[in-house]
Amino acid sequence: MEGMDRVALAELLRSRRERLDPADVGLPAGRRRRTPGLRRDEVAALASISTDYYARLEQRRGPHPSPGVLSALARALRMTEDERDHLFHLADQTPPARHSTGAHVSPGVLYLLDRLDDTPAFVMDDLGRVVVQNRMSKLVSGDQEQLTGRERSHVWRWFMDGASRRRVPREDWEWHSRVTVADLRATVGRRGDDPEVASLLSDLLQQSPEFAGLWAEHQVAVRRSEEKRMTHPEVGLLDLLCEHLTSDVDGSTLVLLHPRPGTDCREKLDLLAVLGTQELGSTKAHNRVT
Repeated sequence: MEGMDRVALAELLRSRRERLDPADVGLPAGRRRRTPGLRRDEVAALASISTDYYARLEQRRGPHPSPGVLSALARALRMTEDERDHLFHLADQTPPARHSTGAHVSPGVLYLLDRLDDTPAFVMDDLGRVVVQNRMSKLVSGDQEQLTGRERSHVWRWFMDGASRRRVPREDWEWHSRVTVADLRATVGRRGDDPEVASLLSDLLQQSPEFAGLWAEHQVAVRRSEEKRMTHPEVGLLDLLCEHLTSDVDGSTLVLLHPRPGTDCREKLDLLAVLGTQELGSTKAHNRVT
């Protein structure tokens, strides 16, 4: 196919929008709807693009969407991998690799995220880049979906951006550093010939003495479960346990955070959910990702 097929692209977007109910994407049904499916503004919000931009795509007059926009639309419309690839082809773009970055999230996982109302959860790839978060995850850690470039990688931020450690108690820093390096070594073992992975590793070795020192110890361990303490600007210390559920297909990981038994973390998360509905999490401190 040569060039963007605006007609087929518009038809695919509209058909997938119309087959979804609000409940399918974690939205309230609200007032009675005149037509089936989601509204255009709802799809746009889920994909973090403007309603006008999305409307122009459905009206066959939109610009050529970027790979990032296409991936966001595929997630918003709960497309399968085959549907996602078709969407990319219609837009005259190369679909993302299926078996490396975990950039696509299955409809089933997105359905689960939407329904975890009281549990912070997110999906990340094997370089520590968050692909999608649920509402509670954004309230706890800030919105990481909007980060770009190297800043998307938790590994890069942890070693190169001192601000990323502000919410983590200092006595936990060394442990986090070791776990992060050991997990990256496992990724390098799987994807060492990937230019993106090799470039990240090279730059970290050159620019972070801490990282280089830990890398020289040759520790390797895939994250599966861990403890995580965070100091939140609104509710104080959160004592969390993390479960990492990694896909054998694409390397993506669903991370679930739940309160440590015997602590007040459950009450603090409940309070944070209330504060979030009151939009008290919009301060600069809250928006800082960790």
